[in-house]
Amino acid sequence: MYEVFVNQHRIILTNQISKETDFKLFLMETVDIDDVIDQLNKGKIKKAHIYYKDEKVLMKKFLKKIPLVIAAGGLVRNKKGQLLFIFRNGKWDLPKGKVDKGEKIEDAAIREVEEETGAKKIKIDSFLKKTYHIFKRNGTYKLKETYWFSMNSKYKGELVPEYKENIEKAEWKDEEELPKLMENSYENIKSLLTVPVFDK
Repeated sequence: MYEVFVNQHRIILTNQISKETDFKLFLMETVDIDDVIDQLNKGKIKKAHIYYKDEKVLMKKFLKKIPLVIAAGGLVRNKKGQLLFIFRNGKWDLPKGKVDKGEKIEDAAIREVEEETGAKKIKIDSFLKKTYHIFKRNGTYKLKETYWFSMNSKYKGELVPEYKENIEKAEWKDEEELPKLMENSYENIKSLLTVPVFDK
């Protein structure tokens, strides 16, 4: 099973057929992805399930319907236990970006965090998870597969948001600030923060 976010909505790729409740079921072989996204965005359906019998090739089949962009980013913690956030397009987000051709995913994650926030001395602790969300670029829907890493930084200098990427702020945030931040964030970011990120 895969969970794909379309703004605050979800598309579930599944090899299970279940009775429609709060979702509408589509078949992978015949589904029109643009139509599903349109129905979700217009509130005609709350959630979509796209079915294909073989779980091993679910994503492969889905990628024949929509182009893939691979990205990488980080959940960065400093010595005070704060997390590094950016504010872009009116929402709180985590630093991430597209993996360049021939670039290692881990290297891309560190590079993007540094470029988008100005933070330095960043090291990867572990891989967290992959998230999927659909976005529109030049009139075409694309699927972004993002590799997220838990990171740490000893950087104490000033953070510099990457303004040319429409990033207005780059800030360290305390744990108690997170619930308020998540009221104005993306569903895939909220799903990441269900992974334990602070040392208790």
